[in-house]
Amino acid sequence: MTGALVAVVVLLAATVFGLWRRHRDGRLREGKGDVLDGDRLTAADLGAELGARATLVQFSTAFCAPCRATRRILGEVAAMVDGVAHIEIDAESRLDLVRRAGVVRTPTVLVLDAAGRVVRRAAGAPRKPDVIAALGEAID
Repeated sequence: MTGALVAVVVLLAATVFGLWRRHRDGRLREGKGDVLDGDRLTAADLGAELGARATLVQFSTAFCAPCRATRRILGEVAAMVDGVAHIEIDAESRLDLVRRAGVVRTPTVLVLDAAGRVVRRAAGAPRKPDVIAALGEAID
């Protein structure tokens, strides 16, 4: 009986954790209080030119399946809005920047304003409408 009770508790805990993780995954949250709070990312940091109005920065790895979907979503949004650039960074080859930006999983997306400050960030694949809304904040 004790073994069955332990199994039920473990399954319940795993289910609660999975639901919590699913709820938070890809959610774009404010960049304030971020590792980069007050710090700017420049074209030299990223290895590519920033967008005139905003920049979508994606940290990816070769083995990351959600990174492909994120690349597609960010590319589509950047193509829709003038002055927005999409920069994808290989997290494995840029560990200095990964540490500086506080990236703990891939994909991680940073939404930068025209000056290179982090406005929003997401760990996990964000939804397209959320990226568009975050861009609205970065551009205003």
